Amino acid sequence: MTRLNDSNLAQLDPRVSCPTYDRQRVTAGIVHFGVGGFHRAHQAMYIDALMESGQALDWGIVGVGVMPGDRRMKEVLTNQDHLYTLVIKHQDGTREPRVIGSMMDYLYAPDDPQAVIETLADPAIRIVSLTVTEGGYNFHPVSGEFDLDNPDVVHDLASPASARTCFGLVVEALRRRRERRLMPFTVMSCDNIQGNGDVARRMFTAFARARDPQLAAWIDHAVPFPNSMVDRITPVTTAADTEELANEFGLEDGWPVVCEPFTQWVLEDHFSQGRPAFDQAGVQVVEDVMPYELMKLRLLNASHQALCYFGYLAGYRYAHEVCQDPLFVEFLLGYMEEEGSPTLAPVPGVDLDKYRRTLIERFANPEIKDTLARLCAESSDRIPKWLVPVIRHQLEHGGELKRSAAVVASWARYVEGSDEQGQPIEVVDRLASDLTRIAANNRQHPTVFIENRELFGDLVDSPRFVVAYLEALTLLHDKGARATLEALSNQASTNTER
Repeated sequence: MTRLNDSNLAQLDPRVSCPTYDRQRVTAGIVHFGVGGFHRAHQAMYIDALMESGQALDWGIVGVGVMPGDRRMKEVLTNQDHLYTLVIKHQDGTREPRVIGSMMDYLYAPDDPQAVIETLADPAIRIVSLTVTEGGYNFHPVSGEFDLDNPDVVHDLASPASARTCFGLVVEALRRRRERRLMPFTVMSCDNIQGNGDVARRMFTAFARARDPQLAAWIDHAVPFPNSMVDRITPVTTAADTEELANEFGLEDGWPVVCEPFTQWVLEDHFSQGRPAFDQAGVQVVEDVMPYELMKLRLLNASHQALCYFGYLAGYRYAHEVCQDPLFVEFLLGYMEEEGSPTLAPVPGVDLDKYRRTLIERFANPEIKDTLARLCAESSDRIPKWLVPVIRHQLEHGGELKRSAAVVASWARYVEGSDEQGQPIEVVDRLASDLTRIAANNRQHPTVFIENRELFGDLVDSPRFVVAYLEALTLLHDKGARATLEALSNQASTNTER
């Protein structure tokens, strides 16, 4: 067994691809907040590919963790010289392991916020990137306003030098760069939020405005926040993944990453101090990301929500199980074709029919073993952004919405806390206690869940949506998930015949 570190790279199984560039020559150019599986399977991988081609050695990544759970990531990466293994899982069962060397350091902010701030203020840092999840942007799910009452935000506004949040750390660093007459860095969001760069701009400037309006005005004027669309299914690493890497390839990695073969990154070319040659690593660098990101949010991301609750209630536990079931595939394609796609503007260079079927193929990859529990988590940050806009568009344009309404009903049924076999469901959500409390009244008060205007706005005031929602919720209670999908399928067939 060979432990992963710089000294042991030459001893690894030849089937494991390793960096051939000199990591001692890599210098920092990017600071990344939120080093999890997705960042390591995506952005860090693209940078590593450029380094492997002899480029971007001055764009090394310094990871930053701000959450309690990030301490373990620091410990693992530090013990491995910040190397880790990315394992691509092909549908035929083959594995493609690759050691990624683009990360050069990792800072845990609670231990030393000053070190993080000064790293960010270093003129060598030209990009600050983010994968902090939808909830990490600290905005209200309906109003979209920055939450100034968040206790950590209150702390950061009062004590900038000991900031706890990415907002406090980044804004204090920008203040120091401005004071020192240094160019600002670019803030590059890589999260699954529509207009992620625009959202990041609003949130960071809102924080800055609460601290110093002049600083906020400078940030709004001088700091680029490019929008991007990112895509690669990256399930949570399991103990079995780590063991397989050790048993099959003799490689001891404390936290490898597994992912599908497919990867996509569409990025606006809007940077203050240049960027790596992303386009030479397969990134689509474009003027307008919006058509691509809406395609992904409303087809891929919303389809994940469409399959996860129904699938879990029916007894499935993995996405590939759901997407090998013809009834569920019909439902997903129906949603994508009849409800999601009509909300999209033309997407340059993309065949939407092929894209939809590729999504089903990707979801059905049995080697990924993407858990439905993961897809069901943090739904209060996902449904309002990915699915509710589809419903609103269809209401405004007289389009079909029965499947979308059924997805909302399946979420309401899921957070009741037990599946159709009576097994308990652990609801993982920042609003879990409120959601389960509300959903406990679903049978006695069928519209109670959608009366939550914090999540759904005024959808409960739309009779057409409410009727479709109640039809699905009643079927879910009385006959179950499969029967609900069968009823939707029969309705679609009847409408087609007409």
